[in-house]
Amino acid sequence: MTPPVLAASGITKNYRLGKQSIPVLRGVDLAVQQGEILALLGASGAGKSTLLHVLGLLDQPTTGEILFDGEPVQNLPVRERARLRHSHTGFVFQFYHLIPELTALQNVMLAGMMTKSVLQYWAIRKQARREATEILEQVGLADRLKHRPSELSGGERQRVAIARALLARPRVILADEPTGNLDSTTADGVVDLMFRIQKERNLAFVLVTHDEDLAQRADRIVRMKDGVVLSSAAVR
Repeated sequence: MTPPVLAASGITKNYRLGKQSIPVLRGVDLAVQQGEILALLGASGAGKSTLLHVLGLLDQPTTGEILFDGEPVQNLPVRERARLRHSHTGFVFQFYHLIPELTALQNVMLAGMMTKSVLQYWAIRKQARREATEILEQVGLADRLKHRPSELSGGERQRVAIARALLARPRVILADEPTGNLDSTTADGVVDLMFRIQKERNLAFVLVTHDEDLAQRADRIVRMKDGVVLSSAAVR
């Protein structure tokens, strides 16, 4: 049987506040299959974003294992974890995290530089530019390549962020409240785009949200509260 593309086993996460240890995740088990859209649903403080950061190797768990294709990865050397993070997963955040001085095209191309030396990137820069242009065209921004973030709408900025996440051809997209900063009409368009690309590329997709209606568009809803998983059920 093919292992999950991404999994968590017995994950805990504590933060230090002075001499006090604050538990945020309290023994989370989770498995995400290739091509599955999974919604992490819960109120603020449930531990959803912390779990997403641990799944994406942005943060280390206190205890437990993170597995890519059945292999534990959380204790790999820092450089190897970074390589896996950039090649295996794509991130889409609520506040875009675009560099304001760069154009849309440059922000997307930047993702291709993360795991390469200057000389390596220089050798493939023309190919990287072509690929970034193609992805921006796919997300409907063919006429906005040279615009900086300040010249783009909220929905357009999020499309740039989605294009950036896709550049490395990841197998998993981790999205943290990706529509939380958008009006409802724009949010619907961004969600439609993300889910269309997910289907086309057969990506695993983990979506953090507190929006019940949005969660109902996923294949499965995992409900969290106070750092634990309360339930996991397929959407009918």
